[in-house]
Amino acid sequence: MFGVILGTGVGGAIVHDGKVWVGPNAIAGEWGHNEMPSRTEPGLPNTRCYCGRRRCIETFLSGPGLAADHRLSAPGASATLDATAIAALARAGDAAARATMARFYQRLAGALATVINVLDPDVVVLGGGLSNIEPICDEVGARLPAHVFSDAVATPVVRNRHGDSSGVRGAAWLWPP
Repeated sequence: MFGVILGTGVGGAIVHDGKVWVGPNAIAGEWGHNEMPSRTEPGLPNTRCYCGRRRCIETFLSGPGLAADHRLSAPGASATLDATAIAALARAGDAAARATMARFYQRLAGALATVINVLDPDVVVLGGGLSNIEPICDEVGARLPAHVFSDAVATPVVRNRHGDSSGVRGAAWLWPP
């Protein structure tokens, strides 16, 4: 399983045989600070991440990244709009917000495809505040086949079962007694 946290930042975790895989560098699942795949998006903005790198996945797929993309692409958009408000505007039919969300879903599908191509997980579970965006799983799932190197994509993208703080619950459950 690949668990994704989409919120103020972007994180991930790999679970194999019921155990969190940590890896020898203790960074297994860290996909937010890899470069955003751009093969299907010419002219991808050259964002700068707090980590010092450019075009990190986190700068596009976090809540602040989504809001920044909207401000960049929608002249006159309020600087106070956050990801939740942009998603609500998109659902209400706002054309600029719909375009922002379409880019977000496309980018998320492209970024998750790299994980699916390497790990081939049984499932991708979305958590964090952005996992509450209502059509996220369907929208990303529909876009995956264009990015995954396979004739068919059998890996479902699902929402967490215990709310957007599922990652914290899981960490507490794994903490040694």
